[in-house]
Amino acid sequence: MYADWIAADWGTSNLRLWAIGPEGQVMVERSSADGMGKLTPEGFEPVLVALAGDLLEPGRVTQVLICGMAGARQGWVEAPYTATPCPPASLSPVPVKTRDPRLSVRILPGVCQTDPADVMRGEETQIAGFLAMEPDFDGTLCLPGTHTKWVRVAQGQIRHFRTAMTGEMFALLSTQSVLRHSVHGEAFSDPAFADALEQALSAPDGLLLDLFSIRPSSLLNDTPAEVARARLSGLLIGSELAATRDYWRSMPVVIIGDAGLSARYGAALTRAGASARVSDHPALALNGLIAAHAHLSEDMT
Repeated sequence: MYADWIAADWGTSNLRLWAIGPEGQVMVERSSADGMGKLTPEGFEPVLVALAGDLLEPGRVTQVLICGMAGARQGWVEAPYTATPCPPASLSPVPVKTRDPRLSVRILPGVCQTDPADVMRGEETQIAGFLAMEPDFDGTLCLPGTHTKWVRVAQGQIRHFRTAMTGEMFALLSTQSVLRHSVHGEAFSDPAFADALEQALSAPDGLLLDLFSIRPSSLLNDTPAEVARARLSGLLIGSELAATRDYWRSMPVVIIGDAGLSARYGAALTRAGASARVSDHPALALNGLIAAHAHLSEDMT
């Protein structure tokens, strides 16, 4: 069972690939823990061949289209950013020299803007997958995660975007700051989250003061860890929403990402008065790679 072509999403922590058949169907899906963060440039091809070698037909060159961090400066080959405004699915991929004659590898570039300076790499392919399903969407896409993206989309293009380090700040504060003594565990209080969200939305300039108050509250009032953890999340997300009002006020918002985190952002945006929904389209990265491959095939005909 050989692939007609292979789609791959190569992130910092993981590699995920799909073998696509001649009728466009997914024949095989595989994954590996060999993300970009573990590899030198020389290590990418052996990982790819180890995971997909049996899908490559002998005597034939199989196209591999990759999105994500494999194209970062510290990745396999740097795929320079494309500047906004731009359509996410028709970005020019960068070819990669390979030793295995069965491979023809190309890496999709990320997207950048200069004012204010910002970059994305991988999210643009998810956006392409979303627009393949909803080509007329005009509004904002929110992609929550370690670095949450707020992306203004119109007429099939990424117009502009901003990135918030909310997820990374939560991880750092909950594991490496004085707050780690108060927010241990995974339990979570929804009412405490809602209260902290409202506080940060109404007074975002008090964020640094409000964050520290989490620790003395647990010392003096025996505040449960699930309340402290939810308060930390609510303050950070509330501050993020306060800073991104232009992206969600008076326009539709669709949230793309992990189900649990997307639901939390959806609840926060609804409380803030936004018109928001969580995307119900599965496999957006794969759909984006398929859309990009279709554009490339059209260009070659």
